[in-house]
Amino acid sequence: MSKLCLHCLALSVLIAAVTFAQQNPVPALSPRPQPASTAAPAAGEGRIHLDVVVTDKSGKPVAGLGLNDFTLLDNGQPSKILSFTAINGTAQKADPPVEVILLLDMVNLPFSQVSITRQHIDRFLRQNSGHLAQPVSLFVLTDKSLDVQGQPSTDGSAQAEAFSQIGARLRSPGFESDSYGEIDRIQMSLKTLSAITNYEGGKPGRKLLIWVGPGWPLLDQPNIKRTAKGKQEDFQNIVEFSTRLREARVSVYSISFGQPNSRTVLYESFLKGVKTEDKAIPPDLGLKVLAVESSGRVLGPGGDLAAQIDSCIDDAQAYYRISFDPPPADGPNEYHDLKVQIDKPKLTARTNTGYYNQP
Repeated sequence: MSKLCLHCLALSVLIAAVTFAQQNPVPALSPRPQPASTAAPAAGEGRIHLDVVVTDKSGKPVAGLGLNDFTLLDNGQPSKILSFTAINGTAQKADPPVEVILLLDMVNLPFSQVSITRQHIDRFLRQNSGHLAQPVSLFVLTDKSLDVQGQPSTDGSAQAEAFSQIGARLRSPGFESDSYGEIDRIQMSLKTLSAITNYEGGKPGRKLLIWVGPGWPLLDQPNIKRTAKGKQEDFQNIVEFSTRLREARVSVYSISFGQPNSRTVLYESFLKGVKTEDKAIPPDLGLKVLAVESSGRVLGPGGDLAAQIDSCIDDAQAYYRISFDPPPADGPNEYHDLKVQIDKPKLTARTNTGYYNQP
């Protein structure tokens, strides 16, 4: 069977999984139990791998650094980096190329922003005479299905033509009119993210998932009561997303159009790693929270979506791949904070903010 046929088959499985999940909502995103990995790492490599983007004070990725410039801190303690690869667009190219997944979220996008958002995406695809810097896949999420436009391609003009054929369907009337509608949107969004992550995890290489839209509701109201079972499910899902996004090499990026408001930076209150079940709450699974924790970024709301997309894709031009061995865990789902420090002034490293260690 040809690679194209295999790709189409994989896409059909992904679409079917998302459509089924949307048509069959459950009280919470069901965690998929995973056995501990039994595969031995390659010689000289650690069990945990990280993609690291280093930026200067203007936010531009920095190339040309060496292993001695990096210090990895695991729960505040130095951890030995066992393997190191520097990747940039000229000297050492990524193999396979970094894939960009551009997802237009029509489930959570306000009606007033639909037309302008589509125009900005079209402008991004057609710039530079339709030549894209990285292969791009186009996804459009509605409350009925996930539309996927063929295989990843650097032909922006062809992608723009395909994108123009997608109907501007919005969620069903009344879908978000009350708290039940918000819960439906959260479930649908998280199931879609889970399906995409599992699908992309079967493919080699690094992926940038650029989620276009404000994201799903945070449900941060203090009057919402959580049962012990609900907290347990939330914690299991937090562990699941943290682990699967890292292992699939998916970095989530949140971009949006519009003007900032009082809730724009609300997600920043939920960026601290969740260590125990009793601390787990729904906002810990917010789009922007997952973006930061997966080594991605939060951009906007702003007036130029095409520029936001370009800024996200800059992260594919120069980055570093490192690995290390975690220390022995005292029990299951033991949270570890991660930080990478750079031994040069005015440079900042961004990677996964933590991981859940297992015995």
